[in-house]
Amino acid sequence: MTNDETMFFQSPREEKTGTKEILKEVYQALSEKGYNPINQIVGYILSGDPTYITSHNGARNLIRQVERDELLEKMVKHYIGIEEK
Repeated sequence: MTNDETMFFQSPREEKTGTKEILKEVYQALSEKGYNPINQIVGYILSGDPTYITSHNGARNLIRQVERDELLEKMVKHYIGIEEK
């Protein structure tokens, strides 16, 4: 007997996690490993090299869920006081 229904697969990358939450988790993972989180995140954003981010607690995979230009855009908006909801 065959099942004609289409199976639905949702990969972990499709889960919607907010940019702010991702940055907080990455920051925490970098801190736990003894890195300067700000320097490491800036290095990643400027270079695109994911090795700036530790793989501890899945931080490297997590930060890849957000495009670097989106990270910059949200940071600039936050800095100048334009908050998104």
